[in-house]
Amino acid sequence: MERTKQDPVRSNAAGRDALTLLAFLAVVILGGSNAVAVRFSNFELPPFWGAALRFTAAALIFWIIVLLRRVALPRGRALTGAIIYGAMTVGIPYAFLYWGLVTIPASLAIVMLTLGPLVTYLFAWAHHQETFRWRSILGAVVAFAGILFGLGTGIGTTIPLLPFAGILFAVIISAEGTVLYKTFPGNDPLMVNALALSTGAVILLVISLVAGETWHLPGNQATWIAYIYLVIFGSVVMFYSFVYVLNRWTASATSYSMLLIPVATFLVAAWLLDEQITLRFLAGSVLVGFGVWLGAISQAKQ
Repeated sequence: MERTKQDPVRSNAAGRDALTLLAFLAVVILGGSNAVAVRFSNFELPPFWGAALRFTAAALIFWIIVLLRRVALPRGRALTGAIIYGAMTVGIPYAFLYWGLVTIPASLAIVMLTLGPLVTYLFAWAHHQETFRWRSILGAVVAFAGILFGLGTGIGTTIPLLPFAGILFAVIISAEGTVLYKTFPGNDPLMVNALALSTGAVILLVISLVAGETWHLPGNQATWIAYIYLVIFGSVVMFYSFVYVLNRWTASATSYSMLLIPVATFLVAAWLLDEQITLRFLAGSVLVGFGVWLGAISQAKQ
């Protein structure tokens, strides 16, 4: 009997697709627990210092791996792109995210982050990376209406306005940073993350210093557990997986992970933080999800 030969090119492509999908799922699963872990970290550590401590340790791990594997340091525009990516997706947005999570529930913050795919799509269109569709604008309006409905009258009263606005700003600048990354030459994900997390850590340390925060290590066991999780899984594994996917998919397709993250976050927040999720909040979240599907996912299928 004659054996059928496999096409090595097609086989390799299928393998890469499977690895990309696994990396995408890793972003979803690990990202779903990050907001809850940050809340635990914020119980004891000042927000900017807690974020800086996390990314400093994660950057150190990446640099050790980079040195062991002898990954070459990028030059020119590739180096500039990695630094800009770090400032816009780590340093600045995580400063606002950590600060907002001091008062904003983890489940609410993660629902707000689901606007990321729509914002990323709009920036990708502005940079001529993807074509424009009106239904994306409609989706953005529906998603934002879902946030307003889910919060009810909480904005500015039970939910502080400034932290709420800060997390929205984190979504916007992170989306732009993700899109800008695609305009620069590609890099090894290990080196990109070593440079990006180092840049983000420096920015956060400066912000922490200006804010007059007290720098100290965690004292409680729960904080240490949250911190170790955030460094190893929530930073090293998740950020590597995100850049791995970003190097192979479009910016908006990569950001679709934010649509699935809330499911994991809701479950973890309800289990560990005893957060109450009302029917109104769930209805608003469904509306957000529909808006993101309308504006981002459905148009990708056309």
